[in-house]
Amino acid sequence: MLKLDAGPALMARGVIGRSGAIVAFLGVALFVVPAVLGGDWIKTLTAVAIYAVVAAGLVTLYGRVGMISLGQIALLAIGTWTATRISFAAGLPFPVLLLVTGAITCVVGVIVGLPALRLSGLYLALLTLIIAAATKVFLDKLDFPNGGGGFTGRSATGALTTETPAIRRPSWAHGDVPYYRYTVIVCALMFLLALVHVSLKPGRAWAAIRESEPAAIAAGVNITLYKMWAFALASFVTGVAGCLLAAEVGVPRAITFQTQDSLILAATALIGGIYSLWGAVIAGIFNQLFPFLFQAQWGISSNYLLIIFGAGLLQVLLTAPGGLVQQFPKDMANLGRLVWRGVGALRELRS
Repeated sequence: MLKLDAGPALMARGVIGRSGAIVAFLGVALFVVPAVLGGDWIKTLTAVAIYAVVAAGLVTLYGRVGMISLGQIALLAIGTWTATRISFAAGLPFPVLLLVTGAITCVVGVIVGLPALRLSGLYLALLTLIIAAATKVFLDKLDFPNGGGGFTGRSATGALTTETPAIRRPSWAHGDVPYYRYTVIVCALMFLLALVHVSLKPGRAWAAIRESEPAAIAAGVNITLYKMWAFALASFVTGVAGCLLAAEVGVPRAITFQTQDSLILAATALIGGIYSLWGAVIAGIFNQLFPFLFQAQWGISSNYLLIIFGAGLLQVLLTAPGGLVQQFPKDMANLGRLVWRGVGALRELRS
């Protein structure tokens, strides 16, 4: 009987341990980091949090459902464009702007997902990559971002000017540090939203679809519904991230949404751990913090990161499909056991 009761107790301890780790991580991010760092570091870490949410959408699609999407950066661009235009056209409170932007991007993502329902693997990846490229062409045609007020945002010259109004941040988060904290809180809520979906019925349906679609259909899973649900969730959180990014930059004149960024995001998500939301956090660090360190801190071209990411992706595909999230703790445990055995052998030699 004692053995039978041990399982739930271990599970409860595991949940408490993970919850404690998450609370500690958020505490450090919200209070310790702003007290230690400042300036460009805070701006960079704000971008890390935003891109971690974008990667979380990819983790949901690929890691949970098995659908390879290379269009997350395009959805981020749509979210940024939508937030910019609505902010110029209407004086919505920022939390409402977040929800509206997320909802509009969600609708776009569902529309994009409709032709992808019957595709999988390489065909789905190519379709989403083509859509990402088409989105960039569309936004370039609109001269995004451009100046002026209203929804169209056109100034007299049709271009950005120094008088172009900035996107308003929340009333209590005008400064970089308060806005960093605001972004971390919103991003944590987006991760919580994804985690709730994964833990409940949608997550079980997605797992069944990922393992075998015929088996999922036989079990009564509505394949179409839950695939669209995954696209909607990933698009919503990415749209919210786009709104946060637009307000972080102010007037997003300096943002470029390149098609290859979707490939880099997918690679870093795989390196971090495509089957875990913690892998999305690592992907955000790789996408934003590493380029900052290479260029601003060390004076090294960030192009070298492509070589590092390529080597890391190859290593993950060959030896560690779970990514750093799974492999790093195992490697550290093995290293600890090796050191312990070495210490034990040294003691025996001395005795």
